[in-house]
Amino acid sequence: MEASTNAAAPAETPAIRVENLTMAYGDFIIMRDLNFTVNRGDVFIIMGGSGCGKSTLLRVLVGLKEPAKGKILYREGSLWDSEPEKRDAILRRTGILYQSGALFSSMTLAENIGLPLSQYTRLKPRDIRELASLKLALVGLAGFEDFYPSEISGGMCKRAGLARAMALDPDILFFDEPSAGLDPVSAHLLDELILELRESLRATFVVVTHELASIFAIGNNSVFLNVETRTMSASGNPKELLAHTTDPNLRHFLTRGEK
Repeated sequence: MEASTNAAAPAETPAIRVENLTMAYGDFIIMRDLNFTVNRGDVFIIMGGSGCGKSTLLRVLVGLKEPAKGKILYREGSLWDSEPEKRDAILRRTGILYQSGALFSSMTLAENIGLPLSQYTRLKPRDIRELASLKLALVGLAGFEDFYPSEISGGMCKRAGLARAMALDPDILFFDEPSAGLDPVSAHLLDELILELRESLRATFVVVTHELASIFAIGNNSVFLNVETRTMSASGNPKELLAHTTDPNLRHFLTRGEK
């Protein structure tokens, strides 16, 4: 397996460590023997071809699917070895932006963002509204508090979904194909927003994507899931992997087969 050094990330304080992870549906192995570290402050890319298990890995990382074997280690301990109450506390430090945005259509943007705040805090409605407005402003949607998802564009829905993912000030944000369904301009603007938020919030981002433009624009660390071997074949900075890889599958993925 190939790896490259990620000099920009503070490796002494990992956000997530994955150890000897195997994912399966019944007897069918999706991926096996995954070992990698997401450092604090990374924009970490989970990449690979269709059917390699990118979204399944994301589900394992956020507590939605139990692994067949191995450990997911957060700062507080092993996610899947913890009691449900501790697992919930670990996951409370995370936020998720789903591929569709997953906003409730019957709720305004402010209500969507305020929902986790009303569920997990004792804040008063006025304070929740103020925080929702702040989160919307952070993603460039100031003044859209009372709009419904059907009244805004797809790119704006993604931004609103991101604002909701940030509602509880998580340390780690997970994105599932954030550029899916967006035009190139909107996708580029979302990439720029991710980088801006990483700097301003000091958060860690884990991004599932197959979009090369995004991979090279925002990723400083990554893991490549090889669908042929059913395991990872590389980890590290995507640009460095492209420059130094001898793996034909990884090179083909990162160049889309161009000479």
